[in-house]
Amino acid sequence: MRMREEEIEKLRGVVRDCVSKHLYSSAIFFADKVAAFTEDPADVYMQAQALFLGRHFRRAFHLLNASKIVLRDPRFRYLAAKCLEELKEWDQCLMMLGDAKVDEHGNVLDNKDHSGMYLDKDSEDREINIAAATCFLRGKAYEALENRTQARLWYKAAIKADPLCYEALECLIESHMLTCDEESSLLLSLQFGPEDGWLSSFYACLIKKYDKENIIEARFKELERESCNSESYDPSFTRTLKTNTDLLACKAEYYHQCGEYQKCFELTSVLLEKDPFHLKSTLVHLAAAMELGHSNELYLMACNLVKDYPQKALSWFAVGCYYFCIKKYDQSRRYFSKATSLDGTFAPAWIGYGNAYAAQEEGDQAMSAYRTGARLFPGCHLPTLYIGMEYMRTHSFKLAEQFFVQAKTICSSDPLVYNELGVVAYDMKEYNKAAWWFEKTLACIPSPLSEMWEPTVVNLAHSYRKLKMYREAIMYYEKALALSTRSLSTYAGLAYTYHLQDHFTAAITYYHKALWLKPDDQFCTEMLSLALMDECQNGMDPKADLRRSEVFV
Repeated sequence: MRMREEEIEKLRGVVRDCVSKHLYSSAIFFADKVAAFTEDPADVYMQAQALFLGRHFRRAFHLLNASKIVLRDPRFRYLAAKCLEELKEWDQCLMMLGDAKVDEHGNVLDNKDHSGMYLDKDSEDREINIAAATCFLRGKAYEALENRTQARLWYKAAIKADPLCYEALECLIESHMLTCDEESSLLLSLQFGPEDGWLSSFYACLIKKYDKENIIEARFKELERESCNSESYDPSFTRTLKTNTDLLACKAEYYHQCGEYQKCFELTSVLLEKDPFHLKSTLVHLAAAMELGHSNELYLMACNLVKDYPQKALSWFAVGCYYFCIKKYDQSRRYFSKATSLDGTFAPAWIGYGNAYAAQEEGDQAMSAYRTGARLFPGCHLPTLYIGMEYMRTHSFKLAEQFFVQAKTICSSDPLVYNELGVVAYDMKEYNKAAWWFEKTLACIPSPLSEMWEPTVVNLAHSYRKLKMYREAIMYYEKALALSTRSLSTYAGLAYTYHLQDHFTAAITYYHKALWLKPDDQFCTEMLSLALMDECQNGMDPKADLRRSEVFV
């Protein structure tokens, strides 16, 4: 029995309609009949697509592999490789995609793929380049085989082949495969179309946000102003993009990195009320709740995530965050460990795992977790930074400095790295160097300063005091008091600075304020007695006695 072309075209329409309605068994049935009638490669491809969507991966692969053009048409080859991906047969997947090499910048050296024919596509639709999809699949295969170096190169090749291949950029960012500078360089190398100005701005908001405040804010404002060049452009597009959940989640991430945790928490709360299952907002919300000590919120979030996503690492990471927040570190470690076993590429779980050990001063286990994080996420500077902090705790200052410098190489604009370099310089009694790093830290922080950076201001004041720059020291101690009035170190440092200048009355006042915070503080108790004696004598040079005690502050 032969069918007329118009009847076959109607059947093709039925197949497309079945796919759009997710009636995959019906789609498979009719696609099989169309392919039998025509033996056209386009119809064979349509049948294979229906089988793939119906999760008949082995059968779809057999159909494609049996065709005579599977190795000649890139779309046949790509779909066959996708079937092997679903079957977790990664080596065969790479073999199906064929031999190709990529350089360190993500440029494919011997790409023999050609455009092929448009199979079952509407010519009016804008397509993602098949070469980009192929590069992305190679990257996924290499990542599954734990060859993260090749995976990184192929993801870069995918996004370079077509900037619309967002998944490749997402993998590079979420898995921390690139440093800050590498991310910026990659974005500059992408060739966006004239109508994709908004996409370029959006990608700029997705990457790491450690640049100066005015640069980051300019990115968000540029994206919010961005408009399409089309004559039929609807102004409501921009208004919609201003309130887009993905964009606001990026902004929340920026607030978190700036230390504006309350602002971040309020924004993510609004986002999760609007879209409770937006996982990027959820992760930032958990981080902000942790910093603010909102244990009730963490408990509720963890319960809901475990109920809705029991197989996701994020859910068990949330449970770990709750236990960490209430200082039950053993339980916290257990759940962070479970998160890493579910998804070994989930960076926050590895860092949380290390922090839970560090909180109990179990340095070896903490270092092991941080080293794993540093190996898995070469673009994330935090594991390296925390390794340096652990060496600081054991007074291995030279080793600590090496790791802080390495963290600075990975991310050259995070003020927290500068702060730690200042701390290690101070501990090595290199006070000029310490003051320079603390000044650089404060220069990188958005103003006004939040309470998070009060220790940096105090550290700078200590450094100036050590350099006998008492006026500058007093100025920064007072700035620190404007940020927090509950710091013993600030009051003690300010009192001691006044004491060194023979301003005994002011020194006594601030020693009393320090002792109000901690009545049994030995240094302040002893120095208060000396200040009272010096004030009574009022004329004797106290500095010889004071120099003996300077090591306490």
